[in-house]
Amino acid sequence: MAKKNKPVVAVVGRPNVGKSTFFNVMAGERLSIVKDTPGVTRDRIYADVDWTGHEFTLIDTGGIEPDSNDIILSQMREQAQIAIDTADVIIFMTDVRQGLVDADSQVALMLRKSKKPVVLTVNKVDSFQKMQADVYEFYNLGLGEPYAISSAERIGLGDLLDKVISYFPEGEENEEEEDDSIRVAVVGKPNVGKSSIINKLIGENRVIVSDIAGTTRDAVDTRVKHNGKEYVFVDTAGLRRKNKIKEDLEHYMIIRTIGAVEKADVTVLVIDATEGVTEQDAKIAGIAHDRGKGMIIAVNKWDAVEKNDKTMNEFKKKIENILSFMPYAVIIFISALTGQRLPKLYETIDTVAENNAMRVQTGVLNEIMSEAVVMQQPPTDKGKRLKLFYITQVSVKPPTFVIFVNDKELMHFSYTRYIENQIRNAFGFQGTPLKFIIRERKEKDAGL
Repeated sequence: MAKKNKPVVAVVGRPNVGKSTFFNVMAGERLSIVKDTPGVTRDRIYADVDWTGHEFTLIDTGGIEPDSNDIILSQMREQAQIAIDTADVIIFMTDVRQGLVDADSQVALMLRKSKKPVVLTVNKVDSFQKMQADVYEFYNLGLGEPYAISSAERIGLGDLLDKVISYFPEGEENEEEEDDSIRVAVVGKPNVGKSSIINKLIGENRVIVSDIAGTTRDAVDTRVKHNGKEYVFVDTAGLRRKNKIKEDLEHYMIIRTIGAVEKADVTVLVIDATEGVTEQDAKIAGIAHDRGKGMIIAVNKWDAVEKNDKTMNEFKKKIENILSFMPYAVIIFISALTGQRLPKLYETIDTVAENNAMRVQTGVLNEIMSEAVVMQQPPTDKGKRLKLFYITQVSVKPPTFVIFVNDKELMHFSYTRYIENQIRNAFGFQGTPLKFIIRERKEKDAGL
């Protein structure tokens, strides 16, 4: 069953209006529940935020630093279009000190036409009483009430976030649960063959139930029936190559990938066999890993590689080295051009989706943990030994386990990984990350 999606909120605005300060406050003041994603080492542009129990993904669409006002306006339009394509709610940020400028007005026109919910935000309002008239000037944008905030001083953020979450859709969870299709996000850099793979899969089966309008204007979510099962392929293809620098293209790619991965059960990361694994691939993989999605790495264009009996294993080792944070990922070598191993992709998707939703009985888990403790004694520190009392699985997608111990500080990452490996040895969990939560329990309360 599909999982309810987190809404996506995008922040749009001119340079130096305080978008980054706002984003960093959201990501750094423990409003954020995300940590740095493996594979994403620079320019973090998204954070998972929890406000009054409402979780959402906040995206900073920044990166506009040109010299010319004309370039600023054109890139703001592009930035606004990304937000329109991807986001459920848009925060349009302006600057009370710079006042209302033409670029604000033109982007506001785009946002009004989009019919997407827009929360107009006026930043750097350190004193509303002194700046009231300046704030009210922004009513002229035709986007409703401007919300006066100061990101730097943490003023007005609560009212702003309350307004943002008021636009989140309600009652979607039940609808999601009624859909038994497997949602598959096909992601990767431009021109690695994402659309070709989907088209080949659809073309071989010829049973398209329906086309669903996607969240981005170039992407279409395609519902397909194969061997009695339904799949929804989320295609993120069609990244537009304009006269933009590489960083802007990469920025756009990551934003669109977040939107696709967020609503998927399984992620298929397509890698170009002729290029090998790149830093961009690692960033995309990190997004799926961070969100607990099932992961398949599809090495496309394998037919174009000169091979010997060692080529495949050597390529696998390179992938495993660069994507070392996700050793559970399933690697498959395919060719969209020739159709090589594409039927196996369906089987692999089925396996990974089942593993991502697998539940293990508590009794069996505790037997595995007890045997693991006998085979390798828990660590000690200053004469105090770690004791593991109890383990239980609390959720799926990804499979999430709680381990009760006598002292959390003694539960080193390496021993958690050891327990994870024992569980994987018993149940496989191929293609899915596992999440572990460590909780303390006093010994006298541990007799469960």
